[in-house]
Amino acid sequence: MAFASKSGGGPMADMNVTPLVDVMLVLLIIFMVTAPPLTYPIDVNLPQKSLNPPPQTREPPPPIRLRIDASGQVFWNDAPQPVSAIQDMMKAEVQRDPSNQPMLEIDTSPDADYGVLAKVLAHAKNANMEKIGFVQN
Repeated sequence: MAFASKSGGGPMADMNVTPLVDVMLVLLIIFMVTAPPLTYPIDVNLPQKSLNPPPQTREPPPPIRLRIDASGQVFWNDAPQPVSAIQDMMKAEVQRDPSNQPMLEIDTSPDADYGVLAKVLAHAKNANMEKIGFVQN
């Protein structure tokens, strides 16, 4: 269907795009509703609420201060240790009293290599250390 324009008197040759827009909006809504969600579940073990926490009868052991300097040297309570010996030392601390483990306080230099920290954290996980904290300067 054509309409006359004021300027010319001839028929207008513009296409009516309203039905096209309507069809496109309906298709967009259909695709949005039928598209699968892009989320994947991640299992996280969260602590559970306890109404009666167990009493603290034992004094917690002193924390272990683990420092990693810029050169990649690891210090266990200010004593230099090779990275390969850290896991055995952690296992020995855990085996002393598995229910009352010491806190592992990790302090890293800003220039330290992340690979050394990753090895230390892997050793802590393999030794079943539960209390790990990071010291921020």
